[in-house]
Amino acid sequence: MSFIDLLMLGFGEAMTLQNLSFCLLGALLGTLIGVLPGIGPTATIAVLLPITFFLPPLAGIIMLAGIYYGAQYGGTTTAVLVNLPGEASSVVTTLDGYQMAQQGRAGAALAVAALGSFFAGTVATFAIAVAGPTLSSFALSFGPAEYVSLMVFGLLAATILASGTVLKAIGMILIGLLLGMVGTDQSTGQDRLTFGAIELFDGIDFIVIAIGLFGFSEIIANLERSGSEGVTLAPISRLWPTRDDFRRSWAAVLRGTGVGTFLGLLPGGGATLASFSAYSFEKKMSKRPQDFGTGVVEGVAAPEAANNAAAQSSFIPLLTLGIPSNNMMAMMLSAFMIHGITPGPTVLANQPEIFWGLVASMWIGNALLVIINLPMIGLWVKLLTVPYRLLYPAILLFCCIGVYSMNNRIFDVMLAAGFGLVGYVFRKAKCEPGPLLLGFVLGPLLESNLRRTLLIEQGDPSIFVERPISLTMLIATVVLLGLMIFPAFRKSRQEAFQEEEG
Repeated sequence: MSFIDLLMLGFGEAMTLQNLSFCLLGALLGTLIGVLPGIGPTATIAVLLPITFFLPPLAGIIMLAGIYYGAQYGGTTTAVLVNLPGEASSVVTTLDGYQMAQQGRAGAALAVAALGSFFAGTVATFAIAVAGPTLSSFALSFGPAEYVSLMVFGLLAATILASGTVLKAIGMILIGLLLGMVGTDQSTGQDRLTFGAIELFDGIDFIVIAIGLFGFSEIIANLERSGSEGVTLAPISRLWPTRDDFRRSWAAVLRGTGVGTFLGLLPGGGATLASFSAYSFEKKMSKRPQDFGTGVVEGVAAPEAANNAAAQSSFIPLLTLGIPSNNMMAMMLSAFMIHGITPGPTVLANQPEIFWGLVASMWIGNALLVIINLPMIGLWVKLLTVPYRLLYPAILLFCCIGVYSMNNRIFDVMLAAGFGLVGYVFRKAKCEPGPLLLGFVLGPLLESNLRRTLLIEQGDPSIFVERPISLTMLIATVVLLGLMIFPAFRKSRQEAFQEEEG
């Protein structure tokens, strides 16, 4: 089939009433959780993962994807109007977006953010459509040795791109790898790290860890903070940007789209890193860097384009190689696995309707988000008047239902609560849980491919350097290790996350 035929196949799948409805539902939920601080897309998708088991595969995946990139839009609204980012990737938008709102230009800031996000999402979706078949064909030449080297490189890159110190990120990766080993060894039949608990013989369920680390711990952390009562809403007058706003923002949108698309591909990258990186890059490119933070439209356009581009381009490694690039893609990998679908090169060949239907739904979802967000700004901000003490019992209930519904065991709920406490401790210690989730997901895959490689080669590890693709990945890993030694690299990395940590 030609490229046009495949696109038409995708739009035919995405435009069915059922899939269109779930695309709209995902976009609405994404906007909602983006607006409400303390309810991130990671926790929401973790809670909704068990529900997708009862949905058709494509409908469930379309809904979860819509929640992810929809949250990037929703977080912008409160970041601009009330200086309260609903999503981590919108933190940097408050620097100039809220200042624009104080100057009576809130409408222009929101419109630039929405249009820039739509453009970036369109470009990233096109990149998936173009790069997907090429990378999938390339991935067909991968053997177990190549996958081992790729996953080692990905785990190391995730530690570098994670916020906080590299040592803490490495520690989180190792904890994730250990948790992934819990259960019965598939090769020997021996139980590992179960401590005699029969409930752990099948391993720890991904949903348990995800809801514990990102759902329960989020609730505990937000109960420490003051409620959202008394927020002051900036006035919205003119919604459409001026000609000068368009003139100053179009280049920033292009640069933000490029930065976000690239960082979304990297292991450990994602919307939050992309938005901060795009803002820093735009500030360095500007002839008036001293004006950033006072309400310049470029300071809104660049990060908003970047976070949406990264949110969608991060699907490329997952769909083509079957490797999640960040914790959100680890969630999506679980959604695929729930439906018996293994992301990677075989999906394009055997189930093209899944790949192209998801790609087409992303463009439709971005168009729906522009329609949803701009006319309904007042409604979304009204939600901030709901005290968090009324929200968290419902969130907690849904978390417990989500965990219990997987295996119908109270043990899983208690285990998730335990991971919630652990996740809260990680937050206090400024340890990002994302690398842990990546280590947990990739650990079993890494172990099985490593065993398969050594079994084929009768224990000879030289195969990793004899195969060109594997050797390239290992060289890149060594280069990353070398960079971590240089003080200049560590300093630049620390500066990249300085604003985020602040």
